[in-house]
Formats: sequence, C-alpha cells, structure tokens
Amino acid sequence: MSDFHEVRFPLDVSLGGRGGPERRTEIVALGSNRESRNARWAHSRRRYEAGYGVKSLAQLSQIIAFFEERRGRLYGFRWRDRADFASCAAGATPGPTDQTLGAGDGARAAFHLVKTYGGAFAPYTRDIAKPVAGTVRVAIDGVEKSAPDVSVDVTTGVVTFAPGAIPSEGAVVAAGFLFDVPARFDSDYLEIDMQAFEAGSIPNIPIIEIVP
Repeated sequence: MSDFHEVRFPLDVSLGGRGGPERRTEIVALGSNRESRNARWAHSRRRYEAGYGVKSLAQLSQIIAFFEERRGRLYGFRWRDRADFASCAAGATPGPTDQTLGAGDGARAAFHLVKTYGGAFAPYTRDIAKPVAGTVRVAIDGVEKSAPDVSVDVTTGVVTFAPGAIPSEGAVVAAGFLFDVPARFDSDYLEIDMQAFEAGSIPNIPIIEIVP
C-alpha cells in the first residue's frame, strides 16, 4: 500500500493504550418478542485509544512527531495490540504449527498468514497482513521449513514456497508468528490540553484498524 508506512507506533505508548475488536450487528425485535440478528460486517475492526499510554511530555512530543509524519489520517502504520499480537496463546512462544494456513495441492505456492479464533461452534479466521520480520516459522505436515525453501513478505503476510518445495497434495501448511495491526489515526486533529496533561489527564489519540 502506497498510503502505508512500514513503521510501528511507539511501542511504549501503544502497550499502555486501550481498545479491542468491534463488530456491527443488526438486531430486529419481532412481534413474538424474539429477535433476529444479522452481522453487517464479515470481519471485526479494532479501535484503540492511545492516549492512556502517554505518561510523559517526552512521549507526547514523540507522538506529535509521529502524527505529523503520518499527516494525520493520511498514512497508515503498524500498531502493536498488547492483548493480541501472536499466533499462540498469551505468554507462549510462537511455533511453526500454531495456525493452519491451508492444504497443498501440488501446485499452489502462496499461502496467506491467518489466525483462527475459537473452534467449537463458529471459528473466525482473520487474515494477518503485517507479521513481524524474523518471527515467522513455517511447517509442512509438522516439519519446519526455512529459506530458500520458503519466504515471507512481511508487508502483506504472504508465505511463498520455492518451486522445488511446493506442498504436495493434502499436505498441511502451518505457521507461527508475531504480528502488528495495520492502523491509522482516526482524527486529523490531535487535541492536547497541555495544562490538563501536566495535571495528569490523558490526551485523546484515537487509532483505528485498516481492514486488509
């Protein structure tokens, strides 16, 4: 994306922020007192408030510079979601079989990184577009693969196998990784009350996910 900068929002600030996934559900109350529910969005979209992570004037100055370089809402950037940034369970280390990417057919060379949530009733699969460089581990049928057999585009989340290493028919392709959320500022106005900030209030820094 030409309107995206491959730079991460200051980590010490984002880890102190708040936010999470948002969905859009339409609910219609029926005459029988029952209700009908319809999902208007196929995918969730995350919103964050970064202001909670600003604890010093030095951090505030850093955010102002970051905001100006992104031209407000114009350019996207990487955001680290403290609650959800790995293919594995919280506190664990990513392994090559954490997430199933698909099955080989003997010809398909490219697979997109995904993360699946749940599994008992209606699992949700999320595309991962911004993996962290150097953290992606890939396996075929449980056997880890490395360069030059496989490569990863950390700007798109696409895993590509070399011609001689393409997964065979039915082979399970899996991966483990750390990842960032593609995001942007959700305002072209960075409202900061310096007097209140000195007294301990929190500036408003809204962030929203860019859905791939």
